[in-house]
Amino acid sequence: MNTASIGAVERDTGLSKDTLRVWERRYGFPTPLRDEAGERVYSEEQVQRLRAIKRLMDRGMRPGKLMALDQAELQRLAQSHETASDATASATSAAFIELLRAHRGDDLRRALGRAMVQLGLARFVTELVAPLATAVGEAWVRGELEIFEEHLFTESLQGVLRGAIAGMPEASGPPRILLTTFPGEQHSLGLLMAESMLVMEGAQCVSLGTEMPVWDIARAAQAHEADVVALSFSLAYSPTRATEGLAELRRMLAPTIDLWAGASSAVLGRRTPQGVAPVDNVAAVARMVADWRLRHGS
Repeated sequence: MNTASIGAVERDTGLSKDTLRVWERRYGFPTPLRDEAGERVYSEEQVQRLRAIKRLMDRGMRPGKLMALDQAELQRLAQSHETASDATASATSAAFIELLRAHRGDDLRRALGRAMVQLGLARFVTELVAPLATAVGEAWVRGELEIFEEHLFTESLQGVLRGAIAGMPEASGPPRILLTTFPGEQHSLGLLMAESMLVMEGAQCVSLGTEMPVWDIARAAQAHEADVVALSFSLAYSPTRATEGLAELRRMLAPTIDLWAGASSAVLGRRTPQGVAPVDNVAAVARMVADWRLRHGS
């Protein structure tokens, strides 16, 4: 029987080792075997089930309700949820992109503002902004949008998100999270989306903007007594530069500081350096904060 170590399961599913151990005690799943050294190993069936649970958690579902479902039930739930949400996201994205093509900037900003009020900040980011940002980027790559139109979208959305963040109560508890990007990564929308989700979770955010040298990020983390350093990468960023920079930054940071990397699989894939936690999508930010607090007893 093929098995995977707990480290391999962490990399494969995006679920931390601590989360896997807590679930084992609390829910009785997963139920790992032990290798010759006494270390936990997981069957392929359990890993597949963990993947499905993680996908559904990223869409806002609670783990306690998912543990009782078998693999077939989890897959049916995921498919039905994805089919409905993807169809809605596609239609909504098309409407906003038409406003961009028509150069109706004021209408675009008003529509985004109305959607934020109607959905609330968390749902606005995960259900509308995340798929819309992807759709706009893909339309630009296909030549369907001009670069100035893409910039108009980014500026309009940033204004709405910054206004929403400014209206949130100031957080006073941990974790304290430093947000930035590496040199050459000018896209700030991913950072702002992550910050929006973090403030909803009551995390303290220190945003340094974009294009910070690795050495300066490490110094800023120390100066601000950061618990976590979070970086954002767009699809255009070089995978080699991302992984090399993350490995270098991990060596510079104190072991007590977590390092999160928000990027698509095309940027990091399975090459995430050791000691770096990948954030697959913006909806996973809440889970990352909950995992951190679980590990630190906060």
